[in-house]
Amino acid sequence: MALPRTFVSLEDPRFRLLWFGNIFSFLGMQMQVIARGYLAFDLTHKNSALGGVMLAFGVPQLLLSLWGGVIADRLPKRRVLMVCQLIIASNSVWVAAMIYTDNIAYWMLIVAGVVQGVGFSFIGPARQAFISDLIDKDRLGNAVVLQQLSMNSTRVIGPSLAGMFIAVSAIGTGGVYLITTLGFIVATIFMLWLPPGNPKKRDTPRSPLADLTDGLRYVYARPNVGLLILASFAVVMVGFPYQSFLPSIAKDVYGVGAGGLGTLSSVGAVGAVIATVIVAGASQKRSFLYQPLAGIVFGFALIGLGASSTFAVGLVAMFFVGALASAFQSLNNSLVMTLTDHEYHGRVQSMNMMSWSLFGLAALPIGIMADHVGIQEMLVLQGAFCVVAIIAIELYRRASGARAVSPPPGTPHTEGVAGGG
Repeated sequence: MALPRTFVSLEDPRFRLLWFGNIFSFLGMQMQVIARGYLAFDLTHKNSALGGVMLAFGVPQLLLSLWGGVIADRLPKRRVLMVCQLIIASNSVWVAAMIYTDNIAYWMLIVAGVVQGVGFSFIGPARQAFISDLIDKDRLGNAVVLQQLSMNSTRVIGPSLAGMFIAVSAIGTGGVYLITTLGFIVATIFMLWLPPGNPKKRDTPRSPLADLTDGLRYVYARPNVGLLILASFAVVMVGFPYQSFLPSIAKDVYGVGAGGLGTLSSVGAVGAVIATVIVAGASQKRSFLYQPLAGIVFGFALIGLGASSTFAVGLVAMFFVGALASAFQSLNNSLVMTLTDHEYHGRVQSMNMMSWSLFGLAALPIGIMADHVGIQEMLVLQGAFCVVAIIAIELYRRASGARAVSPPPGTPHTEGVAGGG
């Protein structure tokens, strides 16, 4: 039986396996974000400590993400994903052991963040590029959005479960880390039934450095793709660190504990799921209009969260923050994938995902500023930056037409270059 347009990519059994496996991985990731933030704030009582954990996660991604894209385009993607997820699972077991033996210290969260950052530098590009190995191009945009849906769906239940388990003394943060370990292992098992995701055979071998340079030239020759990546940098790097400071907002602004933190995160996730379902079922024809609009309205929603003084109003603001953040990211990722040739998916996605490493880097100075000016005031500044940045990028795109220039010498592909939309 044919599925509705929103879920059409799930008709493919191979993509279904990847999709369901990712749910377990994303569930573990979302629970660990809450546990890690709660533990870091509990150990230090500083917003800058939350930013420090994100910095530890972000620096390796900044240094290695581009190489992760090169690896995704050179090696079997399934092998890359399985190895990296098992490394992250081992990292989670170590943190859990330190918690249970009462030896946990803040510096250990930094080390664990570095290991995770290294792992996700290779997981992110490989996972995104793997989609195009499993699904035909006509459904690629839908598949990318459904990938986002699987992540957002786990954000509905993951933070609530993490908050609930942390509050149970018999489980606590150590138990949450063990549960996340199980999620990564289950996701790895699902991949055993997937094809290897071998790269396309080449007539002449090239070095990894040559592949990296070629990927940069490829994006330079396609301004629409480059501007999409720039927009992702602006919103994700500056706007998305609000997620890192939810423990501080829950405790210091609204006066709620771990359960309230889980509720705050879950409400944002509900908005994200609803928005992603809407995007998945929508036509791609006007995505170039909807993507910047979502980024601008996200900035205003973040300003609204910063202006919220009560928990009830904060929950309403979080719903729209989550919804618009997801809509922007889904549209941005979908456009980047559909405008990119298959053999470049890993490298181009790695460039787009560098915004997440910059998110980690920006979280520390944002946290330091929040300690001085206040977390609510900082949220307002973050939202205002997103609004101004996306408007500026969109005005430039429209003024220039974002027409593709002739590729530099050595860039092998010149076809399929999208013009302004």
